[in-house]
Amino acid sequence: MSMHGVQNEEKIHLSKEEQRRIRQRSLRLLGEIVKPVRARLFISLALVITSQALKVAGPWIIALVVDRGVPDARAGNFNTLYWIMAAYFLTAIFSGITIAFFMRFAARVNQDIMFGLRRRLFRHTQRLSIEFHETYTSGRVIARQTSDLDSIKELLDSGGNEMVSGILFMVFTAIALVTLDPSSFLIMLVSFIPLFFLTRWFQKNTRINYRKTRVASAKLIVHFVETMTGIRAVKAFRKEKRNEDSYQELVEDYRLVNAKVIQLFGIYDPGLIMIGNITVAFVLFWGGYRVLDHHQMQIGVLISCILYARSFYEPMENLAMFYNAYQSANSALEKISGVLEEEPTVAEAVNPTKISSHSGHLEFRDVEFSYSTGKVVLAKFNLDITAGQTVALVGTTGAGKSTMAKLISRFYDPTSGQVNLDGVNLRDIADEDLRQAVVMVTQEAYLFSGTVAENIALGKPHATREEIEAAAKAVGAHEFILSLPDGYETDVNKRGGRVSAGQRQLISFARAFIADPTVLILDEATSSLDIPSERLVQKGLQTLLAGRTAIIIAHRLSTVSIADRVIVMEHGKIIEDDAPAKLIAGTGKFAKMHKAWRESLV
Repeated sequence: MSMHGVQNEEKIHLSKEEQRRIRQRSLRLLGEIVKPVRARLFISLALVITSQALKVAGPWIIALVVDRGVPDARAGNFNTLYWIMAAYFLTAIFSGITIAFFMRFAARVNQDIMFGLRRRLFRHTQRLSIEFHETYTSGRVIARQTSDLDSIKELLDSGGNEMVSGILFMVFTAIALVTLDPSSFLIMLVSFIPLFFLTRWFQKNTRINYRKTRVASAKLIVHFVETMTGIRAVKAFRKEKRNEDSYQELVEDYRLVNAKVIQLFGIYDPGLIMIGNITVAFVLFWGGYRVLDHHQMQIGVLISCILYARSFYEPMENLAMFYNAYQSANSALEKISGVLEEEPTVAEAVNPTKISSHSGHLEFRDVEFSYSTGKVVLAKFNLDITAGQTVALVGTTGAGKSTMAKLISRFYDPTSGQVNLDGVNLRDIADEDLRQAVVMVTQEAYLFSGTVAENIALGKPHATREEIEAAAKAVGAHEFILSLPDGYETDVNKRGGRVSAGQRQLISFARAFIADPTVLILDEATSSLDIPSERLVQKGLQTLLAGRTAIIIAHRLSTVSIADRVIVMEHGKIIEDDAPAKLIAGTGKFAKMHKAWRESLV
């Protein structure tokens, strides 16, 4: 499925074919998440069938009390009345017990379903390629994991139980009514005509409006996440008022959509009650007439028919509320199934090939790359990077430097051609082996919640404290780490809030170095460092990059000084490729860049 297909899920007006395809996809997912607990669902169904059958038996027993027990008691025989009353009490008790067991059992089953779905969604989202995460906004991903899953949970916890119980109760009630008095059942059957049209109108309108509520809710979450994630930019550019106005508009849209849904229930619920009361009135009138007319109907049967006709519509209100939850959950299931249907654009190797040499020899053969939009980012080229060589990629923004690095890391696959590592096509290398062989340090320098030592050890999960400290010393991070409140045990907090940008970058360097990769990529990795820190890191780089293939992407030409080779890129093409000294001595692009940089230092 394309990203365009996922984006279409946010649209309200879909073609019939698209709606049919989405429904099939959602039903398929529903079947998959229910399959592991299928046996326990049958047990739940048996419990709820028993409980509702016992519940429906109540009015029937009342008819027996009135028509048989009371007359026998008047004649002096109380045994019939006692036995019927005992049956009524036992029915009520066992009905309550089975309902209690059903609710507890169903709750455990529902929790297992939600646990499996949450885990599956999280695992699948992590497995998807970088292209998905760069296109599918973080707010929408969070909405799938939060509000959408909560909607499904609400349906399973309450709506699902009410639906099953309500439908079974109505079926058993109809059977009992047909058995007791078919003519009363026919009266109730006639009431289904207006009920059908009312319910159909309600379903059609709520389906449309609930899709609107999901879209409005997703927009709110996206706006909130983007605001909080970029709070520094918001503060820096005094964007609070504009954000507040935009958020107010989104809240108002969400309120209006929900108001329309409430209006629909404001029509449906009273209409349902009115149809139910009119039906009961007709059953009472027709039954009362037959009771008076030569006792064509017994009083106990009439009472039971009235009770059945009155209670028959009670679940309808719950079913209407279930439909409320169902529409929300169905829309959420559409979104979640859309994400789960996504396939990684960079697929795992089916029959992976082991890398034998681990020397770090990189080779680009007739490589060309363009995004799904069709825009060519890297024109067809060939490039050979010798094992152990440190190569600097320089050029203006948008020249294709980071894209080349992403191809080496296999965040993307070339549109045509192939990238080889030690003679093996990256497509044929297992992801786990490739992640060990190639490590990229980006400008973001993301730190996870936990201690400094834990963040460094991400590069080597079972690293000893000595190895962690050695890596930190190698990149010049040891001294500042010791100055932190708890040293290596300092909690860096969310997104490294307790350390500066430069310090976060040094920690990310230590994390990459302790991994000991064959190929190390530094993508603008020194941009957050001040001059003293950069010099300190460069000393560590010269030692640690020895014997390892390194790709350095930097705008700071000071970083290029440790490179064995400089590749200059422009508009997706390689325009210069040679040793730094030779390029500086020439008259090309890099010589001009270097001259401008030197003059800026004066």
